[in-house]
Parts: sequence; structure tokens; C-alpha cells
Amino acid sequence: MAISYNIHINGLFHCSVRYKQMLNLHEQLVKEIDVTLPTFPPKKFFPLTANQQEDRRLSLEKYIQTIGQNPAINNSELLNGFLLNAQQETSARVMENDEFLVYLMNNQEIKLQVSTGDSSTKVLEKICRHLNLPPQYDSYFSLFIIVENENGDVNILRKLHDFESPLLTRANVNFTNVQLVLGKGYWDIKNDSKLISDPVALNLLYIQAVAEINRGWILVPNPLQNHLQDCYNKNNKNEYLKLVSSFKYYGFIQFAPCYCDFPQANTKVQVAIGRNELNLRIFMENNEEHEAIFKVTRMRCWRITTLQNNFIDKNNKEETNDYSLELSFEYLVAKNQLQWITISSDQSILMSVCLQSMINELLLRHVSSPKINQLSGKSWTYIMRDGHSRITMGSNISHSAPGTPTINSDRVQKNKFNNQDSGGKSDDTVIKKLSERFSNARNKKTDCKMISRLKQPSTSDCDIMENNAFHMIGDEDL
Repeated sequence: MAISYNIHINGLFHCSVRYKQMLNLHEQLVKEIDVTLPTFPPKKFFPLTANQQEDRRLSLEKYIQTIGQNPAINNSELLNGFLLNAQQETSARVMENDEFLVYLMNNQEIKLQVSTGDSSTKVLEKICRHLNLPPQYDSYFSLFIIVENENGDVNILRKLHDFESPLLTRANVNFTNVQLVLGKGYWDIKNDSKLISDPVALNLLYIQAVAEINRGWILVPNPLQNHLQDCYNKNNKNEYLKLVSSFKYYGFIQFAPCYCDFPQANTKVQVAIGRNELNLRIFMENNEEHEAIFKVTRMRCWRITTLQNNFIDKNNKEETNDYSLELSFEYLVAKNQLQWITISSDQSILMSVCLQSMINELLLRHVSSPKINQLSGKSWTYIMRDGHSRITMGSNISHSAPGTPTINSDRVQKNKFNNQDSGGKSDDTVIKKLSERFSNARNKKTDCKMISRLKQPSTSDCDIMENNAFHMIGDEDL
């Protein structure tokens, strides 16, 4: 009986891999990348007991989480190539070509022929060449998956990274009204000045700004409404962008309304992340609106928590398992005083990814970045799940765009399925849970007003993400 492990990345199922494939990855990382690697669970010569299987799963979970938080490994061609090939093999769509739709922020449609073997960077390059954008500007843009709900509201689901195929990732998203869109891939709005000299880049910035204003993501001051409309009517893109860049929430990502325990439990808020801060628009019961600003340099660390909610489905009167997510961060509210603040949102993982990429960008401006081991001309092997077939990778894998993806194990279901070998025999393969939880369980009280439950919800945390920019603050920031 062969065992496979499901890997979820940033909250979405990515691939299933076997132990021998993970071991092959580890052995090549040891040879090729000059960093200290975590302990890898050793091979066993005899069949594993149930307890040993669970121990191995937990060890692999810890291993994946650890290497996923190391930028030198996370940005390596070797890891990106492994995950991309594993995603293809899991989908059983190796090197298939298909027509793929990508949209600009103004809903302009772009049709491309892409392969399941094309990484996000490869697809991004195809889009940029289609638009006649000079190659030196490619890295300033990224691909995003957005979802439109039944009310017409648009939410960003995730940013795509180089370890995944946009064609396959799009197929794994279980939402209707989903689009893959091209948008800005950086946080520092000073980068705008590098792009506006090119007409194609200028147009991309312009249509994104117009779209975000139309969606209400950027707030336009009343005295400037007419001036902004005049710039739009005259198609004065430079003046329009110059004006919009001074508005509230320009350069931010907006999230759907959710709940927070600040300033008190069960407070309805709207989160926006940008310009090196997490911004809360707080909606009070008396219809008043307040604002709270949390600088990323004053966040010591943060974590994602998943809560298992057990409740009765009124239609079939059966107990149903559901889950919710929380983002908690430890904030320096005053000198020598830290406070945990928790946001309950289905977009918690995206919030965490945004914080991490913003901090990475901030560190690049202040300190030397970690050396990325990109050994040009090197090739590696990817072992298929049958243990014999091999794929050579490395020469055609592009380096990812700026921003370090966070790899998290997530919820998976245990399944059984049969594979027919050449001899006609069936092979029962068990998809093991790489992570039934983010990490060690902890008890947590949850406000009963938010959701009705039969039982106290079970909770679990991922590993705490330390903020490497935290030490950059000084007394003057307090």
C-alpha cells in the first residue's frame, strides 16, 4: 500500500506526493543549496505502523513548513521546479496545451495558448509580450485570481507564484465567477515613477487605478471629484495617476468586511493592507466609522489559526464540519508593551501572504537580501510517483517574480483510489493528511454571536511567522 501526502499552499490544494519524491527533493537540496536544512524523516526498512505513519506525516509537514519559510530555498529553481512538476503529475495533465483567458483590470480579455507546464512567470511573460510591454518591466506585475460574489463585489483570492501553473491552479479554485487578472506586483508606490515613462506600463497603472476607484477601493475626496473626472474625460493618464496616488488607500489591497477583537470583541471591520501598514476601518454599532493603523514594522510576529466548527445543517439535520480562519498578530502598542490582535476572515491566508511580501520588499530596501542559490546551467531530476520515471528540470524554470510565497500545510481529506498497473493488478493508494491542522492544537473561545455551534470549536495554529523587519523600529517610532 503506497501512501501519498496532499500539500496545500496558501490555503489551496496544490499536489499529492509520495515519501520517495520528498526524499529525492531533500537529497538534491542538500547537494545544491548551501543552507542548513531541517531534519528529514528517515527511511524505514519495514512497513510502517499507523503511529509511525502519523509521525512521518507530522515530520514531513514540519519539513515543508520550515523550508517554505527560508527565502533561499523558497526562491530556488529546484523547489519551484519540484512543486510545478508535482502539480502537473497530480492533475494528470502533463504538458497539455489549452486556450487560457487572462483579464486586465478593466475586464479587457486576453486569449493565450498556454501549457500546464508553463509557470506563472512564463504565462506573465506571454501576457507582457502580447501587450508589447518591454521585458524590463515584467517583474513589476503579477497575476492574481479574483472572485466576484453574488452582490457584484470583487475580492482578491490569491496571488500566483512561480511554483504553480496558472492553468492548473485556476482549475483547482472551487468558485464561480473567477478571473485571472494582471495587476501591479509591488507595494512601494515610488515604483510608479519607473513605469510611467513607458506607454504600455502607464496604461496598465491607469486602468488599475480607474478600476479600484470604481470599486470603491480608493477613496476620492469630494473637493477633487471634478478634477479627477476632468482628467479621466481628457484621457490625461499621467495627471490622473499623480492625483490618485495622493488619495486614501492607493497602493492598498482591500479585503471583504470581517470581524476583529479590536477595539473590542466581535467588532465589524474592513481590512486594507498597503504602504507598510495594516489598516482597519472600524464600523461601530452607532453607525460611526473609526480607523486604526498598524505599522508592519511594529508587528513582532503573526500566525494563522484554523477553527473547526461543528454545527447542524437544518436541511438534512446532520452534523456538518466547517472551518473558519483567523489572522493574529502581536503588535507593539507602546514601548515594552505587546498586544495580540485577531482578525476573523476567510481571507486570513492572503492577509498573511501580503504582510510577508510587504516585509520582504521593505527589507530589500534597507538590508542586503539573502543570497539565492540559482546555479545557472544546473539541472535536477523529478521522480514520478511510480518511483522509476524521471523528468529533468532546471534549464527551463524561470526565477520567480519579487515576493516570497509562504508554504503552509492545510486541511485535506483522506481518500482511497485504485491504480491499474501494467499487470492488471490494483494498487490501493491512501492519500494521507499532510496536515490535519496547522500545528499544535490550542483551546480558544469564540463569540457565539458570529456562528451557532453544537460544540466548542477545535482550533489549530500554523507556525508563528517572525517579522524580520521588527528590529528596524526605533524609539522615535513610539
